[in-house]
Amino acid sequence: MPAKVDMDKIVSLCKRRGLIFPSSEIYGGLASCWDYGPMGVELKRNVRDAWWRSIVHERDDVVGLDTSIMMHPGVWAASGHIDSFTDPLVECKSCHLRWRADVIEGERCPKCGGELTEPRMFNLMFKTSMGPVEEEASTIYLRPETAQGIFVNFDNVITTSRKKLPLGIAQIGKSFRNEITTGNFIFRTREFEHMELEYFVKPGTDEEWLDYWVKERFDWYVELGIRKENLRLRQHGKDELAHYARDCYDVEYLFPMGWSELEGIANRGDFDLIQHAKYSGRELGYYDNEAGEKYVPYVIEPSAGVDRSVLAFLIDAYDEEEVEGEKRTLLHLHHSLAPIKVAVLPLSRNEKLTPLAKEVFNKLCPNFVTDYDDSQSIGRRYRRQDEIGTPFCVTIDFESLEDKQVTIRERDSLAQIRVPVGELGKILEAKLKGEAFDASPLWATRQK
Repeated sequence: MPAKVDMDKIVSLCKRRGLIFPSSEIYGGLASCWDYGPMGVELKRNVRDAWWRSIVHERDDVVGLDTSIMMHPGVWAASGHIDSFTDPLVECKSCHLRWRADVIEGERCPKCGGELTEPRMFNLMFKTSMGPVEEEASTIYLRPETAQGIFVNFDNVITTSRKKLPLGIAQIGKSFRNEITTGNFIFRTREFEHMELEYFVKPGTDEEWLDYWVKERFDWYVELGIRKENLRLRQHGKDELAHYARDCYDVEYLFPMGWSELEGIANRGDFDLIQHAKYSGRELGYYDNEAGEKYVPYVIEPSAGVDRSVLAFLIDAYDEEEVEGEKRTLLHLHHSLAPIKVAVLPLSRNEKLTPLAKEVFNKLCPNFVTDYDDSQSIGRRYRRQDEIGTPFCVTIDFESLEDKQVTIRERDSLAQIRVPVGELGKILEAKLKGEAFDASPLWATRQK
């Protein structure tokens, strides 16, 4: 991998290989809005599934939730979003572009050098109306985070799940923020997906649990293939903590534009449950039967963006190398994240090869996300699969018609092995789970 991947290369690859497209492109696009293509939607789904599996399915102390995007406006008054969810905005008096005052250097417009207005606070929530009549009483907001839907359902989940604290409630869903400045591809957008966990603990144990979740979340990225040297932890200073936070750490990634937040893990204390109890009139405490005491839990919140995680995985997986005098671009994606797990590639479109190739494809489809491609030369097809991160290609050649064996080519090493069709599924399953790809002399090898 190059020391620093150019973001333009990532954007070009995503467009070329059906990962991510500009939204509404035939109309000139819409700023900071992106559509996930056939390969991108699979990658994004795999990132979500990996998070959900790690946070919910592999634990007995976390349950899931899926709450409404539109909520009672009282929710946002209680959480402080109506009064405090703001960024400082300045406007250029010459070109009228608007900027976040806290991210520009100097006192002139970064675009044209014009004079800037004094900063004013700009609320980042999208406002809309519910019902047929637009009036103040019908004003609601698109949620800027999924967390509040969890807090207002705390009592429902405690009652119905019959679980004890510590208990986590996880949610993945769309959030909306009317960002003043966006950019860097899908790094900062106005519509994005949140992966959030609210982990409710007994007061006094919160610092221990914060340390635990900081390590868990850092390790998750490493386990899925991001190199440690491209990750770091940064603790927030007292002057930058959110109004609800007692402490907070960011997992930062070395993006092309520099170190930036990948995920935040915050100790929110008891702020949210106390606020919602106050504004709603509903008690939101927890009674510990074993200890015989009642208290308002503290909350540890790991919060990550699906889109930003997708971007980090793409950047970290991107690689360029030279093979037999030709440039090869590939994505070293973790097997669990790769959009396509196996590609079936008949050597050519020869009508004698097609029946066996289709038979192999149909056998693999029920167990693996499988692609079938017989267009252009086998070399070009290999390169296409490399660029979307497909771990294994299965080639059917004329010899296969005689010996009922096919060739498996491994993406990263370019090693190849020859295996019986009847054992193909079992072998691929083992390789995708991490079994070494041993191209020993026992196996026939083929051209790369």
